[in-house]
Amino acid sequence: MSTQGYALVVVDMQNGFCHPEGSFTEVGLGLEGVAGAVRTAAIAVKQARAAGVPVIFTRHLYRLGRADEGPALIRESPALALVNGLARGSWDADVIDDLECGPDDLKVDKVRFDAFQWTSLEPLLRGLSASRLMICGVVTNLCVETTVRSAFMRDFPVTLIEDACAAKTRRLHELSIEVLRSYELAEIVRIEDGFDAGEPQGGNCFSDWREPENTNQ
Repeated sequence: MSTQGYALVVVDMQNGFCHPEGSFTEVGLGLEGVAGAVRTAAIAVKQARAAGVPVIFTRHLYRLGRADEGPALIRESPALALVNGLARGSWDADVIDDLECGPDDLKVDKVRFDAFQWTSLEPLLRGLSASRLMICGVVTNLCVETTVRSAFMRDFPVTLIEDACAAKTRRLHELSIEVLRSYELAEIVRIEDGFDAGEPQGGNCFSDWREPENTNQ
């Protein structure tokens, strides 16, 4: 457990999204710059692990029959269902090998953009005494941004590792980063610029964000 109260949440870096043979590439929804984002995320994961910071991998996946996919997501990418993309138990749904996610690593499965919605993520974070989050992953303007916003609304300060994220186009990625930065929903950092996920408090703009005091004692 991190004595600093941090956890690293890696959003949906699965074969389906990130591997050149994954379902998103197969149906024409491949992500620009995803290979570089995966390489950078792997660095962040290694840094966090070396420092004892908990690492949590989210996986977006659907059970047999895809009844939990929902009409909105089916309308958004109908071709994904045709190739049974992100099916539970499939290679497509697995975390990409580059991140060395093993059987004993912490995983949270989800069926919506928001990694907090209908999942065990928040109680897991509370159980880890993690009050501050580092987040990276895909897709920047969808699952990553939605999860950042959800964390913000739950009073988790967020540090977003920009160069460990990717979207369908670089422009969509940049627009999402601009929105998150402009409203201070997250501190934006880059591994390339020297950020270390094992020492996240260095230069953190949220260093003065304190938990609210309990005045009922």
